[in-house]
Amino acid sequence: MGRFERYLSLWVGLAIVAGVLLGTVFPAVFQALAALEIAQVNLVVAALIWAMIYPMMVQVDLRAAAQVRRQPQGLLLTLVVNWLIKPFTMAALGVLFFRGLFASFVTAEEASEIIAGMILLGVAPCTAMVFVWSQLTKGDPNYTLVQVSLNDLIMVLVFAPLTAFLLGVSEIVVPWSTLLLAVVLYVVLPLGAGAWTRRRFEGRGTLEALDAFTARLKPFGMAGLVLTVVLLFGFQAQTILAKPLLIGLIAIPLLLQTYGIFALAYGVAQRLGLPHRIAAPACMIGTSNFFELAVAVAIALFGLHSGAALATVVGVLVEVPVMLSLVAFANRTRHWFPA
Repeated sequence: MGRFERYLSLWVGLAIVAGVLLGTVFPAVFQALAALEIAQVNLVVAALIWAMIYPMMVQVDLRAAAQVRRQPQGLLLTLVVNWLIKPFTMAALGVLFFRGLFASFVTAEEASEIIAGMILLGVAPCTAMVFVWSQLTKGDPNYTLVQVSLNDLIMVLVFAPLTAFLLGVSEIVVPWSTLLLAVVLYVVLPLGAGAWTRRRFEGRGTLEALDAFTARLKPFGMAGLVLTVVLLFGFQAQTILAKPLLIGLIAIPLLLQTYGIFALAYGVAQRLGLPHRIAAPACMIGTSNFFELAVAVAIALFGLHSGAALATVVGVLVEVPVMLSLVAFANRTRHWFPA
């Protein structure tokens, strides 16, 4: 790893501070950038995520993806955590904290909306950023692609009924445009571009040049991650400064959920004897969230200035620093898994 990658957590910490400061000093600029979106998907953030995941897509060998069936435990672990555990533990933590421990700090209406926002995060597992976490933990790119693709397919079928069940409402209007656009932007298009690039290098008869090409792209991916953090915190700078206590209260159960789910999945992966290149991405998918979808549904159901929308935004703010800490932990514990 280069110097930039070794100190990535420091750069992200500085990016958080810079985002809040810049969003406070230049609110109009960040409002203009935030308005550049289609179907709740911000185009600037999408471009930066593209810069992060394209190098990994170049490493995907579609012919090798079929070999995933030889190790189905990783896929099974991802699906069980995402759809049978994570949504229900998130709902339970929301009730525990905002109907119980933090009840004196919020109104009954705020508590209901915050719990709803947490549930929306729990029912929306990650689509795009997991490629970044997989790359940082040296995950198997072919296996990660299959995990994400299967997860997206199930999300299309299960998101609405599971959300309706946990929220206790009879009808959920799923923003299909957000869901489908995100899948196209973050999976289909970069995968196609990566496959085309890989074919070009393979046609020349050498993969060393391909490795050198992806190595040259790596700094752009890390820069994209840091700039994404600046934008996300800049977009919400006014909210962070206006409601610091409420944001801190919401962050506590979200942190417990994130670290708890990762610990559970990581422990099971170790017990199953999965190789680290499969175990780490599988746990990252079950831990991180598809925040564009969660924010879009929260705004559609409860309004832009609701507690539900705020909870999903806090989920966005805590995700990158927390996931980086889990990446560091996963890399330090690689020896726990079979070679």
